[in-house]
Amino acid sequence: MTFLAFHEDEAKAQALAGHQRPGRAAIRPFMPDQHREFFALLPYLFVATLDADGWPMASVLAGQPGFMQSPDPAMLRIGALPAPDDPAAPTFIAGAEIGLLGLDFTTRRRNRANGRLAAVDDGLTVGIAQSFGNCPQYIQTRTPSPRAAAGTPVEPLDRLDAAAHALIEASDTFFVASRSRTGIDEGGLDMSHRGGKPGFVGVAGDTLAIPDFRGNRFYNTLGNLLGDPRAGLLFIDFTSGDILQLQGRVSIDWHPEGSGPAGAERLWRVDVTRAWRRRGAFPFAWRFGDYAPTTLATGAW
Repeated sequence: MTFLAFHEDEAKAQALAGHQRPGRAAIRPFMPDQHREFFALLPYLFVATLDADGWPMASVLAGQPGFMQSPDPAMLRIGALPAPDDPAAPTFIAGAEIGLLGLDFTTRRRNRANGRLAAVDDGLTVGIAQSFGNCPQYIQTRTPSPRAAAGTPVEPLDRLDAAAHALIEASDTFFVASRSRTGIDEGGLDMSHRGGKPGFVGVAGDTLAIPDFRGNRFYNTLGNLLGDPRAGLLFIDFTSGDILQLQGRVSIDWHPEGSGPAGAERLWRVDVTRAWRRRGAFPFAWRFGDYAPTTLATGAW
């Protein structure tokens, strides 16, 4: 079995956190059959792309189950395009890097992949460079029911307003897009999930304070942010379908010495520089199930 090495910033992040691992990760340069079959079951896909200035953008695509198919282990075909008003829409161009996160909220199963957009036509064709599974920690279960997206215009925000604060403070889930710095081997774009109790993300003005709970200790996201501190974030109001997309610059406190919510091993802060709100854009209604056991063991601000 061929596995890829951790890139040098991931290894540095592991060392800073005191959790250095062997030199190879459970990351394959292709999609195993179980991942190919898994993506085909999903009605949504969380994605990371890069804007024209190289900043990560976080977004989500949706379709009927089966809208994703993998004709071979090195390719994923996605039968959907971003909505025209998605601020990430201009970033979906042939040849561009892309990060993928498939997450089934009903089972807590998740798999990640990245690569490049081989074609953009009536859908997306991704040439896969990396693929790996993730544990079910901090994933809250939810059951979706399709509903029409609202189709309201995107709202650019020059600052995080009261409604944005309320969504962030109530969230038990968000997603983060990051990229490895230029020149890194075995790198690329990454789309990752973060979860906790409502209130686990602190917000003051345009700054977010985010605890880093114990995970798989690969440090894919923090390794990327160590080399390139620019990030894209995605928050979803699972009741209204509102989507909040952010870009910001990250700083990491590797040893917060007891500050932050219970269970926080590190803290990272995001100074938000750009934000967009899309009301009712996520085309699902959700029934909440339960919190992950790992979530229940953590605290909030």
